[in-house]
This record gives sequence, structure tokens and C-alpha cells, in this order.
Amino acid sequence: MAGRGHPSLDIVDSHGTELAGKKIALCVAGSVAAYKAIELARLLMRHGADVTCVASGAAARLVRPDYFKWATGNDVITKLTGDLEHIKLADYGRSDLIIVYPATANTLGKLANGIDDTPVSTVLTVGFGSGIPILVCLAMHESMYENSAVKRNMRFLKDKIEFLSPSIAEGKAKAPEPEDVLEHVLERFGLLPALRGKKVLVTAGSTAERVDPVRIITNQSSGRTGASLAAELVSAGARVTLVWGTAQVQPPRGARVVRVSSGRQMHDAVRTELKKRYDIVIMAAAVSDYVPVQSRTKIKSSKDRLQITLRRAPKIIDSVKKYQSGVFLVGFKAEAGVTRDRLVRAARKKMAESRADLIVANDIGTPRYKKNPQNNQVVIVDSDRAVASGWMKKQKIARFITRHIGQRLP
Repeated sequence: MAGRGHPSLDIVDSHGTELAGKKIALCVAGSVAAYKAIELARLLMRHGADVTCVASGAAARLVRPDYFKWATGNDVITKLTGDLEHIKLADYGRSDLIIVYPATANTLGKLANGIDDTPVSTVLTVGFGSGIPILVCLAMHESMYENSAVKRNMRFLKDKIEFLSPSIAEGKAKAPEPEDVLEHVLERFGLLPALRGKKVLVTAGSTAERVDPVRIITNQSSGRTGASLAAELVSAGARVTLVWGTAQVQPPRGARVVRVSSGRQMHDAVRTELKKRYDIVIMAAAVSDYVPVQSRTKIKSSKDRLQITLRRAPKIIDSVKKYQSGVFLVGFKAEAGVTRDRLVRAARKKMAESRADLIVANDIGTPRYKKNPQNNQVVIVDSDRAVASGWMKKQKIARFITRHIGQRLP
């Protein structure tokens, strides 16, 4: 058990409490990918887990055990003594999950054949016998992965433990990325099933406002985040209706799509949908804040200067709780070139104005975002806390948001 005052414990629960109270044994075998186990341990801790590392002799030569102690705040098991470390960690009910990351062909073979001559193999033997779930993340050269003996061991174990498939690249079966292992663990503990069967209304994409019969004013929103959110919700078993504006991507399969163009059409579609009962509403669309006073005829292009009058458009999110008071409401707040404190304050102001339950805030003015808008960093804000995602692809941002929605549902 980690010491209460260890500085590494400051990160526990910093990204969520989904794994709070879960004890995870992280077995590290002698692969070059062993250094990634440090990142995996930290990710699991950030979601509340208590992580204890078990390092083989080969792993300890690649990554010093002190690094694992630093990462987790727990003592690292590198040898077995009269304290019976393998029993304390892997006997009946002592851990909630054993992860082997990375797992070598050697470690796999020992588990399949009941050989326990290292701390890692002995912990696995005890955990296998006591029924603790085991997740194996293989890493080796592709030729080893294709070896018939390795395949035989995998076939023997496939219905008894879990495997997370490696990625085949550069002649190697590479260990899955730590973020992918985290996603698997979170799903394994039944966090996303909180969304199964829920009715969710999502708005996504940009709106187009007419200046005259042939010209429009719009914005550069790609719709990618909203589409990824809808896809994640569908995968989680939710029944998703997508109010879909203009976008650079296609709406995901499995979602019912209501296509709109203008902000007025989007507002009308939301109002119509909320005559039916929804559990969650997610306002991810980039709706125009101001709309032109439209000319009934095409504006002549012969003028040197043109003045267009804009009028403020009503905020759709401000009406959602009026249409359906008990719905769980998620809003988005984009700022440009602000500090994190100002971003959080702006999100909380929007939350109060719209009576939202959660606001997803981000700064679209940073050079990093402008350089690569396929990636993003968001801060999820509620009345109690603000949790940052870190920089990642928008698809992973969508998973991050989806997890937090599932966690915060009443």
C-alpha cells in the first residue's frame, strides 16, 4: 500500500475517480517497451488506481526499480522473500487486476505451463490460480509472435485471460500504447455501460447564415469532435440522435441524423426533439453568435465597400433546460489566447447562464492548436473541479469526454 505522504500520490484521481479503490498489479517483463510501463502506471493512478509494480530481473536491468517506486509510491517487487510478496499481491481478492505490460514470449510460456521461477511468473501463477483477472499486452519481434509455440500458448490461454493485441509494425509486434491499455481497463470495469440504453441528443458541426440568396457567413468548425463523441456514445450502447450542421467529416453509423443548415434550423430541431424524453444533451455544434440581416435580393458585386448588419442570435443551450428541465446538459466553451484560470472562469460563467451540468472548455487560439487542429486539449469543468485532458487526437478527446459524462451521470 502506498505511503500516505508520498509525493507521487498527488496525481491520484487527477483525471477521474473511475478506478478509485481498485488495486492493480503491474507486472513488467524484460522487453525494451518496459519504459512505457511507467507511463501506464501513472495513467492508471490518475484515474484513481493503487498500482504496485513487479519487475523481472531483465526488466530491472532495463529500467531501474527506483523509477517504478517513484511512479507509484509503492515498493517494487523484484524478488520474493519470507514476506510472501506473491501471496500478498495475488492471492484470493488481493488485487482487482493483474496487467502484464510488456509481456514477452518467455513470460507467456511460463504462465501457460505453470513455470514460476521469477517474481513476475510467480505472481502470475498465484493470480491465475486465485482467479484474479489477468490482462496480457504482448511485445516481441514479429517472427517470435508468429512462432507456433507462442501461438499454442496463446490458444491455451485465450479463454482464461485477456489479451490486448499488439500493433504489427517494422517487423515487430509492438506493445499497445499506454492510453489504449487504460481505455481497455476503464471499459473492463464497466464504466461506459453507465451510458448503455441512454437517449442522447448531440449537436455538431457549424451553421451557415445567409447574407443574401447566394452568400453565407459560417465558421471553420470541422464537426470532428461532435462526430467522434456521437461515435463513442453509440459504441457505449447509447441511443444517439445527431443534429448535424455543416461538417468536414461524415456522421457516424448508428446515430439517427437530423440535418440542418442555419442556427435557427438547429434551434428548431433541438426544440422538436426535446418534446421527447432524453437523458443527455450535448451541445457540441459551433452555432453562429450573430446572424446577418438578410437581403432579399442578391447584393451587387460592383460596390467597393459593403456594410452588413448583424444581429445577436439566441443561445440554443440557454433554452435546453426550459424545454426539458431534468436532462443532463453538456456545453462547450471555446476561447482564444487565455490562461487556464480565465478559461475555467469563462466555463463556469457559461455553466451558470445555461444551467449546464458540465462544460467542455478549450483554447483555440494557441499556436499548437492552430498548427495541428486534428489534436486538441480540453478542460472539463463542473461545479467542483476542472480536469484537463492533455494534448491528444480529437477521437481520444471524445473518449475522455464520454468517460466523464458516464462518471457524472446522476
